[in-house]
Amino acid sequence: MKTKLLMTLFLVCLLPACSNMNSHAMDVDLTVQHEALIRHFEEEAKQVQIMIDKHKKILSQFKSNSYVYGRHAEDLKTHSEEVINLYEKAVVTNREMADMFRDMEY
Repeated sequence: MKTKLLMTLFLVCLLPACSNMNSHAMDVDLTVQHEALIRHFEEEAKQVQIMIDKHKKILSQFKSNSYVYGRHAEDLKTHSEEVINLYEKAVVTNREMADMFRDMEY
């Protein structure tokens, strides 16, 4: 009996609170959010591209001076190539995300 009364009282208080679900003054416009996301993904793509350039320089050092690294030279080359491939995929993904937010209708 007490449980039913509490549940009823709870629902009676909850329903009016849920009925007034207007947007809040602090809600940010979707346009602003999408523009911020576009800037974020473009900046991230630029940063990753810088890392790709650094790793390509390192890879060229491994290739030109492989005698310095001994038997680990091939492992270092392979690792650098894999890192470059991963970073290139990240650049493509970030640019695709920026394009996706740019194409969204809001």
